[in-house]
Amino acid sequence: MARVAGVDIPNNKRVVIALTYVFGIGRTSASVILAKVGIDENKKVKDMNEDELNRIRSVIDAEYQTEGNLRSDIRMNIKRLMDIGCYRGLRHRRGLPCRGQRTRTNSRTRKGPRKTIANKKKAPAK
Repeated sequence: MARVAGVDIPNNKRVVIALTYVFGIGRTSASVILAKVGIDENKKVKDMNEDELNRIRSVIDAEYQTEGNLRSDIRMNIKRLMDIGCYRGLRHRRGLPCRGQRTRTNSRTRKGPRKTIANKKKAPAK
């Protein structure tokens, strides 16, 4: 297995797909990196030589923020929002959606499993 930015990328996949295993590199970034280095996107990782891998590593190290550095930056940005007390920071603090989604129904991913409230019945009709 080849290592790029501290991550083992799979040998049996195309290079453009294998690079997306690195946190912070998606399909578009992978295509741009390969275009800069001059490697065909359809080439498999196992068919690459060490020189090509080194060129990819050097481009990623020089121009992209990946893995641990990127994760810590994201964490610091969220902490900053919470510290200044803006709306997005309050939503992060409460574990609710930050981007305007409705919460009366849905948003179970952020809120977690339902907490049933006992004896909450409708008033009888008159």
